Amino acid sequence: MVKNAALQKIRSIADYQFGKNIGKILFSERVEIACSKRTGRIRYIYLDDRRLATLRPTDGLFSLSIEGGKRIIDGVKPPRMWVKVHKEATPFIIEGRSVFAKHVIDADEEIRPQEEVIVINEEGGVLAVGRAILTGSEMKAFKRGVAVKVRKGVAEES
Repeated sequence: MVKNAALQKIRSIADYQFGKNIGKILFSERVEIACSKRTGRIRYIYLDDRRLATLRPTDGLFSLSIEGGKRIIDGVKPPRMWVKVHKEATPFIIEGRSVFAKHVIDADEEIRPQEEVIVINEEGGVLAVGRAILTGSEMKAFKRGVAVKVRKGVAEES
């Protein structure tokens, strides 16, 4: 696949998944795109040898890495797809534990279940990335249950 066509494709997917113009913020011109050896499809996106995202073959959407989450939080104003948590939960979340609704301070209202989200602390620093179990408004309203199934915490990223 030609680099420009592949770059356009991954940016379009990111715009669809995370919101308009996020593709350009997440994936600069310098990204490296790794394809599957077996199928030839786009699989991983790297920037300076750090993985930003993985394109899931099951649904054709991205799973973010911590680095990809930081690029979205730092580059998008106002930020999107975020869940803010209490500082008491931080040690567990950075280790990759799930986010419970009782620890959620605030969340992006547009989050829907099964969407990729970025977990941030009270200061706006990225703690983890994962998949939403509840909608953004449910995360704020509920006091029980899992809000986000964390895939990777910052302490696990090395």
